[in-house]
Formats: sequence, structure tokens, C-alpha cells
Amino acid sequence: MKAFSNVNPKDLKEATGVLRQKGRSATIVGGGSDALGMVKERLITPDVLVSLKSIRGLDQVKEQKGEVVIGGLITLDALSRDPLIRKNYNVLAEAAAHVGTPQIRNAGTLAGNVCQRPWCWYYRNGFPCYKNGGNTCFSITGENEFHAIFGGGPSFIVHPSDTAPALVALDAKFRIVGPSGERTIAAADFFKLPSDNPARENVLANDEVLAEIHLPAAKAGARSAYHKEMDREAWTHAVVSVAVVMEMDGQVCKTARVVLGGVAPIPWRVPKVEAMLAGKRITPELAAQAGAAAVEGARPLAKNQYKVPLTQAVVKQTLVKLGG
Repeated sequence: MKAFSNVNPKDLKEATGVLRQKGRSATIVGGGSDALGMVKERLITPDVLVSLKSIRGLDQVKEQKGEVVIGGLITLDALSRDPLIRKNYNVLAEAAAHVGTPQIRNAGTLAGNVCQRPWCWYYRNGFPCYKNGGNTCFSITGENEFHAIFGGGPSFIVHPSDTAPALVALDAKFRIVGPSGERTIAAADFFKLPSDNPARENVLANDEVLAEIHLPAAKAGARSAYHKEMDREAWTHAVVSVAVVMEMDGQVCKTARVVLGGVAPIPWRVPKVEAMLAGKRITPELAAQAGAAAVEGARPLAKNQYKVPLTQAVVKQTLVKLGG
């Protein structure tokens, strides 16, 4: 393993300044569960690890100017147990609680989970694919059981985050900080398809940090849930998942946001399903129709056709549960 140094900046300005320094490569570390693994696997070879743990205030949940602000350094375990999140943003609490193992949730952070790199077998084992600087996606004709059925090409990775679909469903906004200042963008605009740039999964520049997540004020009658299907009981990422947020008026759905995980290179929103649900009672029959609509346009590869009926079932089951 290449030798590297460790820096503990006192604030984000200092942290992004280190990231911008020329002549040496730097990697941000929050909880470190993904970054250190990538260092060991030689997927990244930084000269400097920039630890954010010493920066105060980035691990809190607070109400501020009609929003709920979540620091990017909050651990997934703390997020899943936070009373305000559990009460008003259950989909996010459930998503955080489904990440990895208790050990990972105690160390891993919200920003780290959102920004983690793909877990494609070829990428993680050093194949010269798009994610490793090459110009090939080996999964197209190789092992693709867990790859994308939506939005693929030229790379067919799936986004590995559990919390990302929940944040898109909640219409969250991300506060991004860099050496030149800061910007705030919608969660849905943060993630990028491989057709935009097959080497990257989001809009972060190399010297920027995801500092905070802003959630809009919870609406009266809001219900939400996250459902995740895995190939084994623990540790693994979603084969298929869905985050659903509905604003209810009694038994009638006023508005809905439905976002799939585990099936695309980004959190995959399904506007047609959302339109089907608006203004209607959520019956089992409507939920089944929504499940069928959720997989329209799917383009499975040779070994992941099973994701199509699985996605249908997950959407139907989650809607029936929320519809009461």
C-alpha cells in the first residue's frame, strides 16, 4: 500500500483548500468505511486523507428556517434513530437503518453513503472499466446479475446508496462547499447518468464536499416508507429498493414521489407512477397497476431479467402498506 499522510482540518474551508492543492492527490474521509477499503484495494492511491471528523457541527439534525438540516457527517445509525427524522421523514430513517451492518452504520456517514463509489465486481477488482479510467463495461457480456435495468450505457452500474432514493423522494437539497464558495442543488440533480460522464456518478468536483442535506418542512398527512430486497440478509446492497413519499388526505393520495434503487446508475424516479396515484385511493388493484407501470421501459441484461418482476412486486407491496 502506498504511504499517505492524514490531515484533520478545523473547518470546510481548510478541508477544500487541501483538496485543491496541486502536486498531490487527496481523498475526503468521513466515516472511512468506503474510502479506506478503496485504498486497500488500490482503487485510489491518495497522498493525503482529509478527515472531516474534527469539524464541529456537521453531525447534527436541526430545524432551521422552516427546513430540517442534516449534517453530512451524521452517522447512519444516529440518523436512523433521530426522533425528528423517524417522526416526519420515516423513509429516510428506514433507509439509513437498512445500510450494511451495525458496525458500518455506526461508522458510515450520510454524505459518505450518498457519495460512495459503485460496488460493481469489475470495478472493485481493478478491471480497466469506465470507472477505472478505461473505455469498456465488462458487465454487458459478463456477470450482470446485479446491474442496471434502467438508464444504463455505456456503463451499467447501479447506484449503491440506500439513502439516496429516500432523499430524492423527499425532494431534499444538497449544500456543497468548495474553495470558491458554496452552492445548493436539488438531490435529483446531484446524481448523473453514465451517458453524461461514465467515469463519475455525481456533480461533485474533486475539491468539493457534500456538507449538508436540507429537507423541506414535513406536510400534514405525509406518509413514507423504504423497502429493500437483498440477495442475503445482511451487509449487502439493494438488489431492488423503493422509496415512497405520499401526501394523504384521509385515504386519498394527493401527491406522491416514487424512487427506485438498485436498478439504475442513479436513484430512478418514476413520474408515471406518481401521476397514477395522485387523487386516488391506494387500493391493491391500483398498487398492482403502479407496479406494472414502474417497469415500463426496463432494458434488462442477460442475467438480471428477474429484477423486472421483483421491482413490480416491491412497488406494489410498499404502496399497499402505505395506503393502509
